[in-house]
Amino acid sequence: MAFQAPPGHPAQVAALITSAFASFTLTIDPPDADLKAPVLKHNGKTIEGMSHTLAYVAKEGSNSLVKEETAGQVALLLGVAEDVEQASRAWVEPSASDAADEAREFSRQTITAHLDTLETLAAGKSVLAGSQPTAADAALAAVLQPLLASVLGAAERAKYPELLRWFTGFAQLPECTKVMGAPALCGAADGWVAPAVKGGAKKDKKKKGGEGASAQQDGQPAAAGQQEELDPEKAAKKAAKLAEKAAKNAKFAAKQAAAEAKAAEAKKGDGKEDKKASAKADAEAKKKAEAEEVAMLIAAANATPKGARKEVTPDNMCKTYHPKLVEATWYEWWEECGYFKPDPKSTKPPFVIVIPPPNVTGALHIGHALTNSIQDTIVRWRRMSGYNTLWVPGTDHAGIATQTVVEKKLQREQGVTRHQLGRDTFLGEVWKWVAQYGSRICDQLRRIGSSVDWSRQAFTMDDNLSRAVLEAFVRMYEQGIIYRDNRLVNWCCRLKTAVSDIEVDYIDVPRRTMLSVPGYEQPVEFGVLTSFAYPLEDGSGEIVVATTRPETMLGDTAVAVHPEDPRYSAMHGKFVVHPVNGRRIPIICDAELVDMSFGTGAVKVTPAHDPNDFTTGKRHNLEFINIFDDNGLINDNGSQFKGQPRFKTRVEIVEFLKEKGLFRGTADNAMRLGLCSRSKDVIEPVLKPQWWVNCKDMAAKSCQAVRDGTLEIIPKEFEPVWFRWLENIRDWCISRQLWWGHRIPAYYVVLEDEGAGQGGNPGMPSEDMSRWVVGRSEEEARARAAEKYPGRPFRLVQDDDVLDTWFSSGLFPFSVFRWPEQNEDLAAFYPGALLETGHDILFFWVARMVMMGIQLTGQVPFKQVYLHAMVRDAHGRKMSKSLGNVIDPLHVIEGISLEGLHETLLGGNLEGKEVERAKAGQKADFPEGIEECGTDALRFALVAYTTQARDINLDIKRVVAYRHWCNKLWNAIRFAMMNLPADFVPASDEEIDASLPSFPLPSQWILSRLNGAVAAVVKALEEYDFATATQRLYAFWQYDLCDVFIELMKPVMARDETEPGAAAAKASTRNTLWVCLETGLRLLHPFMPFVTEELWQRLPKRAGGPSVPSIMLADYPSPSAARDNSQLEKDFDFATTVITRTRKLRSDYGLVKQKPHLYVACTDEGKHQVLTALSSEVATLTTSSEVSVLPPGTSAPSGCSVGIVDDSTTLHMLLKGILDPALEIQKLQKKVAEVEGRIDGMKRKMALPTYDKTPDNVKADDKERMSKAEAELSAAHAAIADFQKLLQ
Repeated sequence: MAFQAPPGHPAQVAALITSAFASFTLTIDPPDADLKAPVLKHNGKTIEGMSHTLAYVAKEGSNSLVKEETAGQVALLLGVAEDVEQASRAWVEPSASDAADEAREFSRQTITAHLDTLETLAAGKSVLAGSQPTAADAALAAVLQPLLASVLGAAERAKYPELLRWFTGFAQLPECTKVMGAPALCGAADGWVAPAVKGGAKKDKKKKGGEGASAQQDGQPAAAGQQEELDPEKAAKKAAKLAEKAAKNAKFAAKQAAAEAKAAEAKKGDGKEDKKASAKADAEAKKKAEAEEVAMLIAAANATPKGARKEVTPDNMCKTYHPKLVEATWYEWWEECGYFKPDPKSTKPPFVIVIPPPNVTGALHIGHALTNSIQDTIVRWRRMSGYNTLWVPGTDHAGIATQTVVEKKLQREQGVTRHQLGRDTFLGEVWKWVAQYGSRICDQLRRIGSSVDWSRQAFTMDDNLSRAVLEAFVRMYEQGIIYRDNRLVNWCCRLKTAVSDIEVDYIDVPRRTMLSVPGYEQPVEFGVLTSFAYPLEDGSGEIVVATTRPETMLGDTAVAVHPEDPRYSAMHGKFVVHPVNGRRIPIICDAELVDMSFGTGAVKVTPAHDPNDFTTGKRHNLEFINIFDDNGLINDNGSQFKGQPRFKTRVEIVEFLKEKGLFRGTADNAMRLGLCSRSKDVIEPVLKPQWWVNCKDMAAKSCQAVRDGTLEIIPKEFEPVWFRWLENIRDWCISRQLWWGHRIPAYYVVLEDEGAGQGGNPGMPSEDMSRWVVGRSEEEARARAAEKYPGRPFRLVQDDDVLDTWFSSGLFPFSVFRWPEQNEDLAAFYPGALLETGHDILFFWVARMVMMGIQLTGQVPFKQVYLHAMVRDAHGRKMSKSLGNVIDPLHVIEGISLEGLHETLLGGNLEGKEVERAKAGQKADFPEGIEECGTDALRFALVAYTTQARDINLDIKRVVAYRHWCNKLWNAIRFAMMNLPADFVPASDEEIDASLPSFPLPSQWILSRLNGAVAAVVKALEEYDFATATQRLYAFWQYDLCDVFIELMKPVMARDETEPGAAAAKASTRNTLWVCLETGLRLLHPFMPFVTEELWQRLPKRAGGPSVPSIMLADYPSPSAARDNSQLEKDFDFATTVITRTRKLRSDYGLVKQKPHLYVACTDEGKHQVLTALSSEVATLTTSSEVSVLPPGTSAPSGCSVGIVDDSTTLHMLLKGILDPALEIQKLQKKVAEVEGRIDGMKRKMALPTYDKTPDNVKADDKERMSKAEAELSAAHAAIADFQKLLQ
């Protein structure tokens, strides 16, 4: 098994530790700087990513670390480790020196949020999940090590005493020490130590040990056992081959061992196979029966009349959580009851948010799921917190995307083009398509629980919104902001339309490169500088120019030289002759365009096809010659090249120049290539008359709004990006050469009393831009034309183009309220409170909304902008169909088999090889398909992931873990149903607070913990800190309520009612349980709406209180000072430390069901009192028959094992009568003999004369096995010594 990681990646340390605990042989390959994530190769499998590789090692070892009961928690903690590792890159070398200050600050916040959670989790524990070390412990220790060693100063570390205690204890285990060495701590007194300025890196790289040597010099211990970088390259290749060979041998040996074991079992016989078969059949029958029961319950739920409330009773509560059953019918009921609508007469403060309108062509993708999960969480929280909430849904007409889809459909089904149909007929077909498919995305938004007011659903082509678009264009034209000009546009030949600057993606082409271009069968060459000569008109010589686009020489109208370049001083004012058409081309002087030191110092000028040449042409009044038509073919100006595709002409032009003897060679040339973000075609700068928006003044006002606090951008790291983009904004081309969209309300005036062609043609080079008039209707435009040309006969021709889709989207926050009409909705709900969206459309949409809102309404359209991260796969890769890593939210919600995933790749645009590659990617990531997780688990996972910076690496295993957590919630309510009588009526808050001092201590403690969780979650939501909110929610339900309180209340509920105080204890415990469950569900509802509604409906309700039909209308919890009990929480923290140490002691002696008597000696009076008060709780949580806190000076009875808690507290576990020490010693002695035999065998092997020739990786494996065996032997001897003490 070969493991490889990027340089300095902590996964290597974590993998070595995990393999040591799991008894798994691991070969470490040299670090590879080209890797993006750790990689593990084993038995033909390739596993990527820290979580996946560690989980694999933990599972596959002979001492498997995977336990069913802790699998979910381990998966979550591995996700935390990955989050911390990614954030640490801004603080820990080798990448920290390159991090920007903004990124580093954001990473600090991310790390701090996780450290706070881990501090709570680590309290009193020696391992973080279960009772034995897991891959999660190894991963977190590895990622925290560099932070503790070089980043976190002493004062900062002091904030996390429990976490530091866990880390120190875990790091001192033999399996860790041999990998990590002795834990080192940062020597700084306080704060976070930022990395030093980059320098000397090259020098360090040459030192032995590479990355490790550098890390040690920085005070960061290098991982022991880590392979040194092998140099030269041949050594690395050799090591890889040896590792591959060793892996094959190990695989063969494993197969042989398995075959031998199977044969041995077969020889034993005794009906074992029959018993196994019978047990398997019983299990399958039981599973089938449960599935049938669930299916019946789901069918019954789905039979609920649409919009009616689902019947929930104790009788129809399934034994386990099933998403399909839980989520059935609730949404329809909420919508039917009008719970999503605001109250127009409400006096509550408004909270208004508009949905980022998805494309009407679209289907739900993971980005939509993230956006709507966050938005719905916010909206539900605000609704429950007393706000009059309005979340406006809508869809965007998506001009280019929708027109393309319908055009392809018509071509496929009818064999016609839009031009054959005509504009009106084609638009009729588009409207039919929208009517048929336009609601699909909205129905899918319902699936994820979006509580939008569907009665206000908007579509950007609706009459109201179209009226707003018309008004906005006319007003902005009248204000001089919209204007007509003949300028260069970004032309997409594939889509046959102009696109805006931010719809162009740029790629770097470092050298001569062949790239695929849409519409071309053969790849096209880029990254090449072609030189050719223009002959001087007077025959006195030539001038050599160079270009990366030879085809554009057909449109050259000048050659520019620097006025101070002595090489060309004699050519000033002369002409060259164009070799294709004989055109005279002037040689001009231009110091702004020409760099004398680059190339020949002479530059060809093509004003109609290059931005720099365009401005040069304007300065020198040059001719502008367009050589392309809208399809990217050479037009009439191309002479014999007319009709050729542009990139074919590129090749033909070079051949032509060679024939003419004018070709002077080629050279590699790094360049940036602009691609259309939609079609991926190469953008062509083309001169066209278009409508433009002058953005300068609007952009300045938008910057000022952020600077003066009128608009807040969250996270703040995006403020510099906002300023940088808006302060350098260029004018916005809003013309699109489409039919589907808002047709531009501009009309060209054709005077009928002038000769043919005198007035020019609109949209063509001959256009007279002064002929345009703008109006809200043709009548208004006609009146303006008559005023402009009094007494002259004319006709109007409306512009064929439509507006950029983002123009109408920019009006969305106020057009949905029927602007420009002044009405109650606009007054009540505009401006909005918040705009939540992905940072990728900060400038596509957000900036345009702010600019247009300020310009047209005088107000910013919302007070805050919250930008969430982008979703990538578990390995950090961008989601792509060709990689097979695209995650459909509905597949996560409903589950899908691997075969089903494969089927999603068919019928698309992928080629055969890409389909196979994608299938392989799906098989690697989802070998068993995707388990059904349900909406709630997906939502909670996505919101919890917002701790990461700009990217979310979505691991489906983490979603699955939250689905299992939903089952934990389900079981908690089932437990309540069993322990709350049918006639139980919960006490009021006032009654509980009044009698709280008399409640059992566990009840007082859990109510204090609940109160702290409420305060923390509310604070986190106010700050949009979703990571902290989800972490505190999870911690309360999982660790405080389920793991502790419910366990502690079981003996209380088992007491006999006749016992003194038993009835009161039971009553207060029942009320406490109800409060925790009811409050906890309300606290959780915004994140998990379906399961919380289902469970809340099943809880008994208080008498005499306000009747609230749904949890979504209930009040959101608020903290109560009366329930705070910080001292009791500290007491429980100490008791938890004792519990954890006791569990470790039990584990050491292999106790499972036995209940020994536990004696505790405590010399600290305060701790003595705490343990005396909580002795029964300690007994319950440690499975002890009794806990006796020894009076001062009293000794524990003989026959006890001893465990040290701290300097004043010692545990004595009575094992006499529980275990037979003599028998245990016999077992251990057998183990000692077996281990000593292994050690002797390895020593003999290592002593052989030929051992020196053994490959290094095999020696490393042998050394590791020897080390492990010696540690095993030492532990066995120590256990024997402990048992011998029990015999004394």
